[in-house]
Amino acid sequence: MTNGFEVAAAELVRVGRMAAERGWVPATSGNFSLRLGGDEAAITVSGAHKGDLSVDRIMRVDLQGRPLEDKRPSAETQLHVQLYRRDPAVRAVFHTHSVGGTVLSRLAGDELVLAGFEVMKAFAAIDTHETTLRVPVFANDQDMTRLATRVAAFLDSGNPVPGYLIAGHGLYTWGASVAEALRHLEAFEFLFQCDLEMRRLIAR
Repeated sequence: MTNGFEVAAAELVRVGRMAAERGWVPATSGNFSLRLGGDEAAITVSGAHKGDLSVDRIMRVDLQGRPLEDKRPSAETQLHVQLYRRDPAVRAVFHTHSVGGTVLSRLAGDELVLAGFEVMKAFAAIDTHETTLRVPVFANDQDMTRLATRVAAFLDSGNPVPGYLIAGHGLYTWGASVAEALRHLEAFEFLFQCDLEMRRLIAR
């Protein structure tokens, strides 16, 4: 193991445990990755509980999603490496299964529209609350290659939103650093909870 991998693995352990503490990755759900030097990434292994994550539950894959050691990567590795291949600036990709993100992904149709929230300024392309954030929602699919192909159209569209939802599944978000990806993750999860609560109040 290289020192770079050890540092990345420790970061993923920290992020995974934080997400678990906040209830964003119940059971063994969710997956987290970081770009390594060269054409590699570190990613959580399949079936790892993020609240009990340890460095030995992190592994290396190439940017085609192929394992570089004798461990089984997350089934959704293709959705991570797709982002690394397409944008050299992306360093971290985080995927959560929070109640807010999962429920809203079932209610929103093809996109979740958020507007008027100050926290939207956590995203670099937004500098005022007086804007509309359109988060795409993709139908869930056990065929990751097919799902990645549908996601590619969104990535090609120029939509500046650093994230998307998978229906009944959860959020994918990313950033040029661990700190930026975490900022995006926290902002999205806060916005999801706000939108969900507003829907509850309106429905009363």
